[in-house]
Order: sequence, then C-alpha cells, then structure tokens
Amino acid sequence: MVYPGAVHSRFEHSLGVYWLAGKAVDTIKTYQGFELDIEHSDIQTVKLAGLLHDVGHGPFSHSFEREFLPLVLNGFKWCHEDMSVKMIDYIVDEHNIDIGTERLKKVKEMITASHEHTPTKSMVEKHFLYDIVANGRNGIDVDKFDYIVRDSRACGLGCNFQFERLMETMRVIGDEICYRAKDYLTIHKLFATRADLHRTVYTHAKVKAIELMVTDALLKANDSLGISSSIHQPAEFWKLDDSILRRIEISTEPELKESRDLILRIRRRELYQFCNEFSVPKDKMEHFNKITPQDIVCSQKAGGVTLKEEDIAVSNVKIDLTRERNNPLECIKFFKVLISSSIWIFFNVFDIHCSL
Repeated sequence: MVYPGAVHSRFEHSLGVYWLAGKAVDTIKTYQGFELDIEHSDIQTVKLAGLLHDVGHGPFSHSFEREFLPLVLNGFKWCHEDMSVKMIDYIVDEHNIDIGTERLKKVKEMITASHEHTPTKSMVEKHFLYDIVANGRNGIDVDKFDYIVRDSRACGLGCNFQFERLMETMRVIGDEICYRAKDYLTIHKLFATRADLHRTVYTHAKVKAIELMVTDALLKANDSLGISSSIHQPAEFWKLDDSILRRIEISTEPELKESRDLILRIRRRELYQFCNEFSVPKDKMEHFNKITPQDIVCSQKAGGVTLKEEDIAVSNVKIDLTRERNNPLECIKFFKVLISSSIWIFFNVFDIHCSL
C-alpha cells in the first residue's frame, strides 16, 4: 500500500532470527567455546528460542497487540512474549514433541528475557546466552538485527548497519556480551536505523490509517467472531492470523457488514484522512501524556465543523533510540582490545552522536 514489494511474514523473520541466533553462538564458541563451556545443546536451545520467539503474535502483529487488544481487554495486560510461552507449551503437548523439561524452560526464558525479570537459577548460569534473542540489558539482539535489515531492504531505504561486523568481534566478558570500543558507531547505527524505520515506515501516515481501519474492522467483528476471547486459549489462538480479514471480507452475515465495508474501503484506498501532526518538545512532554479524541473535540473552535469523538482517531507515537534513553550506549560494555579482559563503559562522551 505504501512501499510496493515491502512484504515479509513472521515466518520469514523467525527463520532469519533462528539462523542469526545460531551464528551468534557459533561465533562465540569459535573464540571462547572452551573458556565458556559452550555445548552443542546450548546452540540448539538458543536457535529454538530464535525460531519460536514470535509464535505468540496475533494477526497483524503489533497492531493487534497495541491497537486492538487495549480497546477490548478493559485493562487486562497481554503481551505476545507471554503468549509465545503458552503456545510453545501447547505445541509440545499437542504434538508430543520430545524435548527435555530443562531445555524447554531455557527456551521460554530466552524469549521473555527482554522483560527484565529477576534472573532465575538457570539464567544465572551462562547468562550471556539469554541476551542473544531478546536482550533486556541493552537491546542489542539478533531479533533487531533481522527485522531492521529486512525491513530497510524491503522498503528500498538502504541500510548501512552491518551486523556481521558486530557478531564477528563481540566477546563475552564477565558473563556479558561486550563489543570493541571502535564499533560504537556501528552500534549507534543499529539504534538510529531502528528510529528511522519507526519515523518513516512504521508510523507513516497511510500505514497508521490502514492500521486504524483494520483495528476498527476487528472491533466491529469481535462480538461475532470471538476474536479477543481466543487470546486466552492456545488451541484457538493458533487459528487466528492475517487471513481473518479475508474471512470477514467474503462473509455474508449482516452483523459483519460494517467490517466488510471498512475492508472494502482499504481495498479501494479510501483511507482515513490524515489531518495533522504535532511534535511535542521534550520539555513539554509531561503536559502531553496521551492525547485522546475527547481532547481534540473539547479544543475545537465554535462556528466551524462540529466533530464528535467517533469522527477522530489519535495516534500517540513516541520514538526514541531505545528504552526511553537518550543514549543507548550507556548500558553497553565495550573493551579496548580483544586480548584484554578490561571493560570500558562509555557514557556522556557519545551524547552528541545519540541525540534525536
């Protein structure tokens, strides 16, 4: 709709993360395998985590999780990482997959590691393995490597971030993956490219319009199709994917007419119209927590067109380099030379390179 040819599925992304996860552990094992006691089972466990890390996503991935579900769950917190854990248990039980209890536990912990939970006993041992697929310490993980490069190339934006350089020279020091000091600019490119993708692709005006229309179509079909109720039942959730729009589109039930009409509008490119955007200065952020349609309605001038709340959709977007920090490098440990065990931490020295 916006970037012709820019299509890839969760399946392709998951295969990419699977491959990169294996490559990352293989590289560490090549240089430090004996020192770190990396076994073949460790490699297989990390690769499994990479392959399965997104099986908990619903249709249209983040739009389903961030736009649709908050409107129907009445405050109940749901995240795809936790659903991935439930889906993995369901798959193992349903298909009688022979996998050890301890390995299965590690796979699930590697997927939820980015939540920054208190490390379990199994995570304390070889903790660096839990930073490869979903890194809760500093955000550098193979999940980002894959989707950033994949999305940049698919959209024709180009990508000057080279993850191969980082993966070849990273080393484990003190049970944490560390990077050469000279590679700090490469790491900055990772986070800067991510921010650019959010700015130019993921939050593009037409992309957001389509997301909002898909969300409205799902909302209007929710009671009839029981969409939101399936998120608690893995046996039903696995049936829920992007094809639900086609299911609605070819339906004949009267109660799905409003949803069908919205999907037809998307097909015809009769999209919600973008009206305006406003960038909030950093020093004013506390006064603009989350703008709602009600705020817009209450602020309109008398004598003009009278808008109702249902006429308005507001998308509150916050784009930063990572985890709401101005400097993503402050939580990353660097070493100066490969033969040294010393760790250098860079803080304010690089603020000038990390500003948005």
